Amino acid sequence: MPAAATRAAHWRPRGVDAIALRYWLLSRIGIFTLVSAGAWLFANDRDDRTPVDYLDRWTQWDTVHYTTIAHWGYDGAPGVGQLAPLEAFFPGYPLLIKLLHGISGLDYVPAGLLISLIASAVAIVALARLAAHEAGPGVAPEAMAERTVLLFVLAPSAIFLAAAYTEAIFLAFAFPAWLCARKGRWAAAGILTACACGIRITGVFVAIALIVEFLTATDGRRRWRSAPWLAVPFLPVVAYMTYLHDRTGDWNAWQHAQEKGWYRNFHWPWEALANTWEAAYDEKQSTVFAWMFGAEILAVGIGLVLTMWLLRRRRWAEATYIALQLYAFTTSYWFFSVPRSTLTWWPLWIALAAWSLRRPVVLQGYLTVLAPFAVAFVLLFSNGRWAG
Repeated sequence: MPAAATRAAHWRPRGVDAIALRYWLLSRIGIFTLVSAGAWLFANDRDDRTPVDYLDRWTQWDTVHYTTIAHWGYDGAPGVGQLAPLEAFFPGYPLLIKLLHGISGLDYVPAGLLISLIASAVAIVALARLAAHEAGPGVAPEAMAERTVLLFVLAPSAIFLAAAYTEAIFLAFAFPAWLCARKGRWAAAGILTACACGIRITGVFVAIALIVEFLTATDGRRRWRSAPWLAVPFLPVVAYMTYLHDRTGDWNAWQHAQEKGWYRNFHWPWEALANTWEAAYDEKQSTVFAWMFGAEILAVGIGLVLTMWLLRRRRWAEATYIALQLYAFTTSYWFFSVPRSTLTWWPLWIALAAWSLRRPVVLQGYLTVLAPFAVAFVLLFSNGRWAG
């Protein structure tokens, strides 16, 4: 075999990696095609003769904030200022957008989309490997990996893995970090989680779950000389909070930005539920927001069931990870962005995959009842409607 062919064969994805990348590619084609179709089918006016610019379809909601930070920094555009409290957004993703813009000359939104495109491939491959690693007795690892990835790419909120949002790049660090932890590679897990912490606050929950995983490991993975690596993930968070303090004089600038922009000030869970219920069903919000608030309640319910299931199975670390997120979501003014955060719940996708392999009706129900909402969310987001 020629040397070039040998090298190509060496780098060709195999096994679960090939399966994952196949689903990644096909799902990206589907999402990008659907957004393009939406530009024609859902024009601003029914009599329009030209579609909305394709990139404008992607320049929605938080994408504007990330690209603003990448371009202008946390002060916002000159003469415009902050469109929202930008301190609420961790700097990792905007810095990557700025770096890619500087290297390639790509504009900021395409740069963000390219990062998400590459990162989503990494995340999906890592999820496939993690699912294969977690396959139980009598379950083929490749079957487990394929089913997990299928459910994941058809999740209702999967649009956020393609958009210029933090989900893809966060998961490109978080999923491999957890896989490393499950294999006892604590240094790699700590470094990858540190990268995730630089992207969004959810990384802190991964870091805490890593500590629980380390302390509860009983299969020889716990090596105390590796324990210092578990502190590394908190360094980016400390660095960002220090930066905000130097900039604003407020050690709690991130939390105050969350409160100002998204009503994330403390409320008891029953108060948050009442406020969310009112927003969903008392005709005080527009229909899109009201429907999404109903989805928020459903997502929290799924999270609670998942947490109890993980506790019953003594999966203490994963239960900690989900429970911390639920605590954060249910102690704000109302439940907000929970459906989108289900993308970060790898125990959910692995558990659903295992369940569907045992009971085919689960897969049938998912594909026929739930997966169509992935299309709805793509059209919602690309038309500037709230999609979670």
